[in-house]
Amino acid sequence: MDNEFKIKLFHSMLRIRKFQLAIENEYHKDEMKTPIHLYIGQEAIAVGICANLNPTDYISSNHRSHGHYLAKGGDMNALAAELFCRKTGCSKGRGGSMHLVDVSVSHFGSSSIVGGGIPIGTGHALAAKMKRNGCVSVVFFGDGAHDEGVLYESINFAILKKLPVIFVLENNHFSVCSRTEYRWGTPSPFLNYDSNVLWSAKIDGNDISQVFDKSMQAITRARSGNGPSFIECVTYRMRGHAGTHHDAHLGYRNLEEITEWEGKDPIVRFRNRLSHSGLSQNIFEEIEERVDTEVRSAFAFAKTSALPDETELGDYLFCEI
Repeated sequence: MDNEFKIKLFHSMLRIRKFQLAIENEYHKDEMKTPIHLYIGQEAIAVGICANLNPTDYISSNHRSHGHYLAKGGDMNALAAELFCRKTGCSKGRGGSMHLVDVSVSHFGSSSIVGGGIPIGTGHALAAKMKRNGCVSVVFFGDGAHDEGVLYESINFAILKKLPVIFVLENNHFSVCSRTEYRWGTPSPFLNYDSNVLWSAKIDGNDISQVFDKSMQAITRARSGNGPSFIECVTYRMRGHAGTHHDAHLGYRNLEEITEWEGKDPIVRFRNRLSHSGLSQNIFEEIEERVDTEVRSAFAFAKTSALPDETELGDYLFCEI
């Protein structure tokens, strides 16, 4: 990666982070009538993987979907408006935080159902193979969804049909309040498959260079007709399962653990690496100022956008005449 591309990755991670922080600052005002699941701490995964995708490649997401949407090229104004349930939102105000859809960037939907996006993303890969359009499908899911039977069914189907799909496990250690070590008897079995059947890797999800490199291998493999891949990205959920701010007071983790993982912050790590490579402080300041302006503008756009009208209640529904 040359410096220009590294700066682009840093910018993409930072705009996701600052958008999440802006949600924290606004959410207590109760103007966002939607549950919120923040992506703070996991930005390197969405950015590192989506940087290898074409605009027409598919992604499927989950309830923690803001980062995936923005990394895939989603419009920040439309995302902010969706959180405020406005008609200018990417889901026309119908979806809220957990049901983002924007087919213009091939984000075909996030799901509040645990594991709900996995078979959909697998279906996109089947469609790509049948159409022979050269596209790949990336499915993002968490360690809670890893426990669902639909993942095993989908991976088996993808292997049988040799589908161009990459299954991305974002292991942030918690399914709500339950740690992975309390739920998993062994490491993920998908890491032990024959690489000719299911290529797999377990990586540091807070190191964007690792994420970029390994996902490039998987995506190239899929595009070449060599079938599915599975990547476990080890990361950490900096905030509570839902809502804003940390949740150490609940007792299932403590501030010391959160502080330790804050020291592995993917954005800080990458910024330090870029600084050591010779990039000046002025570059980072310019990026921060540009992102801050974009975020402020997005929230202003959302707050001044119109709510759906009651006469539009039946729009976007399938119905019989």
